[in-house]
Amino acid sequence: MALHFELVTPARLVRSEDVHMVVVPGTEGEFGVLEGHAPFMSTVRDGTLKIYRTEGGQPEEIEVQGGFAEVGENGLTVLAEHVEG
Repeated sequence: MALHFELVTPARLVRSEDVHMVVVPGTEGEFGVLEGHAPFMSTVRDGTLKIYRTEGGQPEEIEVQGGFAEVGENGLTVLAEHVEG
């Protein structure tokens, strides 16, 4: 099963894709989100999002600055204040 992941900034939709797992730099610590995760909301600290396309694969890393992460019925949405790259 796949997790639907969206990365959004105030200016644009950066990513919208199905992935295996995403590790988010939350203000209370990093947390991983897989398909079927319970609904959850967290603030995001400046750091690195790690996107795993497949189980056991190498992560793609994206630098983010601030924002919020929400896990819901539609998957994971990260609303970042700024994204590098």
